[in-house]
Amino acid sequence: MRDLLFEIGTEEIPASFLQPALEQLRDKFSRKAEELKIGHGHIKVMGTPRRLALCVKNVVKKQEDIQEKLLGPSKAAGFDKDGNPTPAALGFARSKGASVNDLQVVDTPKGEYLMLVREVSGQQTLLLLPGLLQEIILELSFPKSMRWGSYHHAFARPIQWLVALFGEEIIPVQHEGLQAGDCSCGHRFNANRFEKITNCDEYEKQLADMFVIVDPEKRRAKVIDEITSAVLESDHIQDGEVLVDQNLVDTVTNLVETPYGICGSFDDKFLQLPPDVLITSMREHQKYFPVVNKNGSLLPGFVAVNNTRVNQDDLTRKGHQRVLRARLEDALFFYNSDKETPLESRREKLNGIIFQAKLGTMYEKSERLVKLVRLLAEQVDSQLADRACRAAELCKCDLLSDMVGEFPSLQGIMGEAYAINDGEDKVVATAVREHYMPKRAEADIPATDAGALLGLADRFDTLVGCFGIGQIPSGNTDPFGLRRISLAILHIIEGKGYVISLQETVHKALALYGDKVNGSSETVDTIIEFIKRRFIHDCTGAEKFNSGSVSAVVSVVFDEVNDCLKRIRAFDAIRREPSFTVLAASYKRIRNIIKDNSDTEVSTGLFVEVAEKQLYSLFLEVADKMKDFINRQEYEKALKVMLEMKEPVDSFFDDVMVMAEDKDIRRNRLNLLTAIGELILQIGDISKMQE
Repeated sequence: MRDLLFEIGTEEIPASFLQPALEQLRDKFSRKAEELKIGHGHIKVMGTPRRLALCVKNVVKKQEDIQEKLLGPSKAAGFDKDGNPTPAALGFARSKGASVNDLQVVDTPKGEYLMLVREVSGQQTLLLLPGLLQEIILELSFPKSMRWGSYHHAFARPIQWLVALFGEEIIPVQHEGLQAGDCSCGHRFNANRFEKITNCDEYEKQLADMFVIVDPEKRRAKVIDEITSAVLESDHIQDGEVLVDQNLVDTVTNLVETPYGICGSFDDKFLQLPPDVLITSMREHQKYFPVVNKNGSLLPGFVAVNNTRVNQDDLTRKGHQRVLRARLEDALFFYNSDKETPLESRREKLNGIIFQAKLGTMYEKSERLVKLVRLLAEQVDSQLADRACRAAELCKCDLLSDMVGEFPSLQGIMGEAYAINDGEDKVVATAVREHYMPKRAEADIPATDAGALLGLADRFDTLVGCFGIGQIPSGNTDPFGLRRISLAILHIIEGKGYVISLQETVHKALALYGDKVNGSSETVDTIIEFIKRRFIHDCTGAEKFNSGSVSAVVSVVFDEVNDCLKRIRAFDAIRREPSFTVLAASYKRIRNIIKDNSDTEVSTGLFVEVAEKQLYSLFLEVADKMKDFINRQEYEKALKVMLEMKEPVDSFFDDVMVMAEDKDIRRNRLNLLTAIGELILQIGDISKMQE
């Protein structure tokens, strides 16, 4: 066995391209090696902005030998009545490079057929690797690719060199005139030279000697170490610590081959900017890390990460400070300029921003939000209605501000800051910011009810509007993020404990669009089904709830999210009890027996057997107890009461012939079972627990 090393050397690849490309590199090699039956050990992918590398341990030197079985024509078609081979048999043998004498007759489900069995010797891995590796180069895909020179194949950035080693032997890979070798290039500035790579084991160390940390995890750890040390060792910032943004760490890791941190400072006057503005200015344009004190408040400092070792730290620091100062001056100008224009006065200008071509402007959306958030507030806390409506009027106005124009990620955040500057109620200002929450699946939901209700109104409006014009997600296509929006709706309702009817809310939200959308009951049903699928996926993901418990509930009822969750938790709590499993099986039997029967009227005068009398008597008691528990949404208690019917139901099926000859007795028994089935369905379809 030998180790395989493959490196694609390039010009600087964009940071966001790097990790997906490495994942492709691993997956494509694994799949192709499996197809070619090339055994191997652990696969490790590494990369920097200037290289994509693959290191595979213990690759076999030769393919496995295999026995190939090739099925030919039937025996009847292959030989005539005298046993002589026909053209069909001769042609099959010739096409496989064999003679008719090599063919065997085998039994198959379709009868006797001719088969050629031959031993195929595996090829040398070294002969297979050139084609395999070139295919990987050709198949790697990127969000954007480019062509250069006379090359025909597009890649993220121009390919400059290739390293391909099988053990210590060079693999003769060629790509558009570029020949693979055993030399890799070091750091562009600190070691801009090619040096021979010995083998896979020495690869990381040899690149480290040329100031390249090729392992992304090690480079990431070095980034964190550098930015932390830069603050601790700084003479410009006292008692500060770096504010580590993990996403920014990932980006910076993929921007450098070896990180060098340096701490700088800026004028105190910029601290009058909202913290998010400062952080965003540093992060988005410059990829700088903010510095905070022990309480988490911003200090006038930052940490930059260089890709180059510098001899004059002070000169480099001043360069970073000069660039950042220009950015912060712009931000301060935007901020002060924006504050001169009240949010409310910007609202009419929302008519100039298109929400969606068929759904109108952002002003029209704002008008709908005012009405929808009032409807929601009346269900949750009517005292919040006026402030929630005021927040709805203002929540999109910051889209017209210079600051949000420069930094779109600050929408809502600037809205809150400007609302406070305008003297708006704090609840209103907070709701303007919070209505964008949660911004991703695991993020925090709004802390205030006003923010949560406005967030729901905004998302319901977008969701029903898109469905109302037929913009329904399909496959991986979801341009408006409606899956994410639906999940946010569910998480807000669950997190805040709201009692809100999805059906009613969707219907009202559609009605607010008027004739712009298709507001039919079919559209409502389609939207509810879409939200339900998100609910099921969310509930069953990461083993949050048993899938049977979820199916038992949503197959019967799906309208009020927290009511559904209470039912699911009840089923989850009781499903392992032996008596529940038996009752679930019995209900499945009941459902099969009653089929289309819907009548539940039972006549005690038609009872013949003791078992049916006892079952009916207990049914009445259980139904009465369950009614109170169900009304109080105490579903686990209701299920435990329902378990009391387990033995009477068993006895009924043991002692009673449901399909009696007397049609009145038969109908009465079917009605009793139907009544029991409907009682069970008040909580959920427990037969789903058996599927």
